[in-house]
Amino acid sequence: MGRGGQLKETDRETVSEKTGGVYTWEQVQSHTSKNDQWLVIDRKVYNITKWAKRHPGGFRVISHYAGEDASEPFSAFHPDPKFVQKFLKPLLIGELAETEPSQDRSKNATIMQDFKALRAQVLAYLILLQWGTGWTLTLLCSVMLATAQAQAGWLQHDFGHLSVFKKSKWNHIVHKFVIGHLKGASANWWNHRHFQHHAKPNTFMKDPDIYMLDIFVLGKTQPVEYGMKKIKTMPYNHQHKYFFFVAPPLLIPVFYNFNIMKTMISRRDWVDLSWAMTFYLRYFYCYVPLYGVFGSIAFYLFIRFLESHWFVWMTQMSHLPMEIDHEKQQDWLTMQLQTTCNVEQSFFNDWLSGHLNFQIEHHLFPTMPRHNYYLAAPQVQQLCEKHGIPYQMKTMWQGLVDVVK
Repeated sequence: MGRGGQLKETDRETVSEKTGGVYTWEQVQSHTSKNDQWLVIDRKVYNITKWAKRHPGGFRVISHYAGEDASEPFSAFHPDPKFVQKFLKPLLIGELAETEPSQDRSKNATIMQDFKALRAQVLAYLILLQWGTGWTLTLLCSVMLATAQAQAGWLQHDFGHLSVFKKSKWNHIVHKFVIGHLKGASANWWNHRHFQHHAKPNTFMKDPDIYMLDIFVLGKTQPVEYGMKKIKTMPYNHQHKYFFFVAPPLLIPVFYNFNIMKTMISRRDWVDLSWAMTFYLRYFYCYVPLYGVFGSIAFYLFIRFLESHWFVWMTQMSHLPMEIDHEKQQDWLTMQLQTTCNVEQSFFNDWLSGHLNFQIEHHLFPTMPRHNYYLAAPQVQQLCEKHGIPYQMKTMWQGLVDVVK
């Protein structure tokens, strides 16, 4: 409070926050620190500072949109907005001033409006429609188990995105069973990591899938930055060669196995840890009598070695060759189309990739059941043509080659 009973700017903002005030984008964008976060959903302003830590999808994914319009990702990730409203209501502190645009920064209002119409059409017509131990035998068994693990990976992905059952509760329950009991991993670890990837794909410091531990440099920006800073952790001019010996064979058996277990223990996630332990108990109960303890461990790592190749090539052919850069605050459609591409449809490609050869449609509609991607694709292409946004479709071979390039 200033002299003569006049309110200072900070006092005025505090009063308006408590009474449901009117804000400008400049005010919203000033609340982006770890201990002070606001965001906008459908022109409503919410203070998510305390809620972020309790967010079911993880605090990082919601914090990535602090100071921004989060309407599009909010719609994409929450199939039941009425259910979510009871959590949003206590966080509401006001709305945008009438003179303020609905979108922030350089986001294209026309694209956003057209995509909103497309989303409503697609969701209405598609999403709601349906919800011996010899070397030869050991090798055959390992291929069969790696195939089962890869397909279980696509299956848990479906449940994790709430795209199987109409009720989110059942998706969450079955997700824990599939990723925990069938794969020995953590649902919470996957949720917190994967939703960040969807919210800000190929964005440095926000998409954990492009955090390469300084082993690789990605995109056009990072190599220049590393050169200027003279960072020489690895011989990056040869990374296209050592990639074959590092990423495909080691991602799941080494990095993911260690990171998942470390995360569950450090976060004291005893529920997910218990689910994961049922996988390992079942596995060793079956295979220790056949291969012994050390033989069973080696057999397990070899299965993960095969699965890791499958996973890396299928997931990276749609992202790694695309634009990788720092935050640009783009609208949902533009951001997803610049960082994802599709691979041609065929029965084999659909099965091999878990229908993630339709990566564009999956990123635009993350809760859509996978078997509906091809129905939405023509409409997405029309919208992209209208706004001059490249819609990239490749052959499987070209997608794999582009990863190396």
